[in-house]
Amino acid sequence: MLAPLDVSVARASIAAAAQCTASAGPGIPPPARVPSGIPGFHAAWYGQSGYPTLCPGDRSTATVAFYNTGTRGWVAGKMGEVAYLGTWDPDPGQDRATSLGGDGTHGSPATGWPRYNRVAAQPAPWVGPNQIAWFQFTVVAPQIPGTYRLSIRPLVEGAQWMEDYGVFWYVVVAGTPPAGSLPALPARWPSRSLEIGMTDGPNGAAAMRASAPFAFRYQYLAGGVNTGQSWSTWDSGARFPTYYIQDSARSGIVPVFSYYQIRPSSPGDSSGEADGDLANLRNAATMSAYYADLKLFFQRAGAESSVVVLHVEPDLWGYIQQRYGDDAAATPAVVGASGMADLAGLPDNAAGFARAVAKLRDTYAPNVLLAYHLSLWGTNVDPLFQKPSDAEIDALATRSARFFTSLGAAFDLSFAEFSDRDAALTRVQSGGAGDPWWYPDDFARNVRYLAKFSTLTQKRIVMWQIPLGNTKMRAVNNTDGHYQDNKVEWLFDDPGRVNIGAYARAGVIAFLFGSGGGGSTCACDAAGDGVTNPAPIGGNTRNSLSADDDGGYFRERAAAYYAAGALTLP
Repeated sequence: MLAPLDVSVARASIAAAAQCTASAGPGIPPPARVPSGIPGFHAAWYGQSGYPTLCPGDRSTATVAFYNTGTRGWVAGKMGEVAYLGTWDPDPGQDRATSLGGDGTHGSPATGWPRYNRVAAQPAPWVGPNQIAWFQFTVVAPQIPGTYRLSIRPLVEGAQWMEDYGVFWYVVVAGTPPAGSLPALPARWPSRSLEIGMTDGPNGAAAMRASAPFAFRYQYLAGGVNTGQSWSTWDSGARFPTYYIQDSARSGIVPVFSYYQIRPSSPGDSSGEADGDLANLRNAATMSAYYADLKLFFQRAGAESSVVVLHVEPDLWGYIQQRYGDDAAATPAVVGASGMADLAGLPDNAAGFARAVAKLRDTYAPNVLLAYHLSLWGTNVDPLFQKPSDAEIDALATRSARFFTSLGAAFDLSFAEFSDRDAALTRVQSGGAGDPWWYPDDFARNVRYLAKFSTLTQKRIVMWQIPLGNTKMRAVNNTDGHYQDNKVEWLFDDPGRVNIGAYARAGVIAFLFGSGGGGSTCACDAAGDGVTNPAPIGGNTRNSLSADDDGGYFRERAAAYYAAGALTLP
């Protein structure tokens, strides 16, 4: 048995947590409809109380409701008929102990659970078909601030596990984690080193690997789910992901897909980006086609043995937070009402949408790691142009973490970005409005923001779609396809590795480079103009190393980084 926690001492041990206030978020209402009359033992999620924010050592009572959708009743105390909530995958794993609660055995805290791996027992002697069981259990906040997750699933003890609705309980422990308190690496993450990757098209893995030992390559999956242009039409039998995964595996590279299907789908594709995304989320026909498209991807990826990363809907989450605030449940989205049996009972809001993605992954492709997209501008503040103070950066990161937590979905990591195109190209496109160039203070603010988000969510971060321009090579002279930027040199032309070290300590585990807009610089000959060495426009005096539009600088820097030994992650 664990000794009682001294809350005052625990709080004092976290020096940065000078003030701590506990709170509880809003409850999550039941879905509009649930199944009924399914032969045997069955259950559907039916709502829950709000996620708490606690001080280290504090306790809270949680309530999660399940609807008996089967034809058999649940009988308390009778083996083979009594219903429980059990611990489930991925946190802490099926039948495993958790730091959030238990019975005091197997390293679990003593919070009154029936067992260390049984979160709660049915509250009434009899729960008949079409009746609701309001399971209650107590959780305790661990001593280190951060975001903790408990996965739960209903079962009939001695008989069977019932439906997995991807139900999680989140506990946010207030305060700032001590220095060095980083999240664990995602399960199945392929490396203990800080890795580099880049955008790469079909059948390009071998050539990419020949230039440097890259760990990742990424490819968009797009086209729209109801336009006839979806990725599923790119190869016969919808095998595009299959071939990309297999090509990657042959060269020892992990494939990454940026799944970008909400925006190009009809009818929202005829509107502005934010309006179009949010309209499509509310459209039953569009979302029904969307889930079918996503399920097909997971079936293709799940048929392979390789680890695959799916980066889910870049930009969408930022538009949701901008429009509806920091609680994803406030955003309407068709989920359970889509008609897909796999998603029955999930709430029709953005949190339900996120949980639907995780549910389909868990069902069809457990080898896929899910990546959330962290949008800096989801809070309606752009740190690059508005230059917030450190305190404001912390507040923005806290809001970003609060929104992520409100999703209640089992994402494995988060993607973030600097900008989606070269700074010099942005200057041209904006007509000189504002200064898109990143200076040392901008990088410092970015590191602080990412570190705060990572510790609050306990998720590691991949920096994605990083511009490839540089200020070193003559080829990069601010003409189409050859625009300047400084991200490559800031990160990988720093002999002391101070800059990448700062990002690694902030929770970043990989940097993926690539263009996000037409006209941007490419580490390839996208311009089709071969080797170029125009007159320098400043200090860019080095002759090109290859026909790559950046003069070959990025591949040179990547090869040098790996030759010197990849940085071990903290």
